[in-house]
Amino acid sequence: MVLLENDLFLLELTKLFQKARLDSSVTMTFKRYNGKNRPIPRAGKPPLPEPQEQMCLVRARSKSKKIATVIHQKDINKFQVAYSNLLKGNLDGLKKLKKPKTKAKTE
Repeated sequence: MVLLENDLFLLELTKLFQKARLDSSVTMTFKRYNGKNRPIPRAGKPPLPEPQEQMCLVRARSKSKKIATVIHQKDINKFQVAYSNLLKGNLDGLKKLKKPKTKAKTE
């Protein structure tokens, strides 16, 4: 998985959407991230210090390509606006799902 800066992540995400337009899909994951790369220590060892600010880890996957970015708390509004514009531009070819008709029970 490649960890990118926010702007580069959005550019690569646009490329993923373009490649996946015809035959595959893109999976997005948003997760709260506190900056720890290690598990919580066992009992008897001193605990890890609490993080100064909370962050958001964003991952995208299409076929075998994986990208990720970490968004800091101060940059979340800027990223959210850019991400929503990206989605609006790339979610135009969706197929409408057909709902199966169910028969109403009469008693």
